[in-house]
Amino acid sequence: MSQSLSQGPLLVFACHEAWVYQLRLLQRPLHIVVGLRGRPGGWDERMRPVPPGARLVPLEQALHNPEPYRCIIAHNLSDLLEAKTLRGPRLLVLHETLDGAAREQQLAVPLDEFRAAVAQFVSLSSTHVVAVSRLKGRSWGFTQDIVPFSADPADHEPWEGALARGLRVANHILRRQRILRWDFHQQAFGDLPVTLVGHNPGMDGVQAAAGWAHLKNIFRQHRFYIHTAEPHLEDGYNMATLEAMAAGLPVLGNRHPTSPVEHGVSGFLSDDPVELRGYGLRLLEDHALAARMGAAAREAVAKCFSGARFAADFARSIERAERLWLERVCGQSRQAVPFAEVPA
Repeated sequence: MSQSLSQGPLLVFACHEAWVYQLRLLQRPLHIVVGLRGRPGGWDERMRPVPPGARLVPLEQALHNPEPYRCIIAHNLSDLLEAKTLRGPRLLVLHETLDGAAREQQLAVPLDEFRAAVAQFVSLSSTHVVAVSRLKGRSWGFTQDIVPFSADPADHEPWEGALARGLRVANHILRRQRILRWDFHQQAFGDLPVTLVGHNPGMDGVQAAAGWAHLKNIFRQHRFYIHTAEPHLEDGYNMATLEAMAAGLPVLGNRHPTSPVEHGVSGFLSDDPVELRGYGLRLLEDHALAARMGAAAREAVAKCFSGARFAADFARSIERAERLWLERVCGQSRQAVPFAEVPA
């Protein structure tokens, strides 16, 4: 690659499909790397469809792509190592807290030591780091660039709530029980009708949605959504929570400093499982109340987590990655070409 930036496609690794699907909002050519070691198969269409105009490419093809990539987007250090021979701006997205990842993966290295090693690695590789929330950025020591998820009410048909049931969408619950405050969830909702959706080996009767259209239909039919999380390990929302709000569901959960729920307006929050159960019963019995609160949830997510905001913020993240690459690797101090001004 020359010292001028490529106007080629973005490169991203196939993981966190729901998050990657947002990249369609940038309206840029996109190559998605599939078939990586430790990640059997390719893109999981049960999570999201392949973004419009995107190409699925094996790693070997990406490494020998004749046109340089505008930016290389990684989800973890393994992705960065796989792309080490590629020249060009690179960006690491932090999707989870370091504390939560260490607990889930049983990390043996002390957290401070691992955090320092990651900081050194991204510095040496001239990688810009962006986190999906301030909590997650702070846990890794990267707080300068935060780009939250987005969710669009226009993606969903009108909410019906015909099923007097709660809903929770989560993967690998059994190995994330502390992170998700699963004991609290069971205390509050264990004897209420609740549908669990997700990839959860070992949990009888729990299945992932068949696809994005199926998941949206599940949202539309249920009465309320549940999200509980340990405040220092996970945010008070995830992408499924925002999608539920966009679909018109009120949200119930524990009190959390980062929850997007306004208590009594777009859902109910309580650290008392008995009280939270009572709120669930109210919504199961009162469809009109659920409809009013769900409408408020839609308004909140449209205001605070819009697709336009994500696209603008992440475009700036790519520009930061480009400036870092130019300054440290190419020895240039000029600013990168604004991402939004480069023809797609």
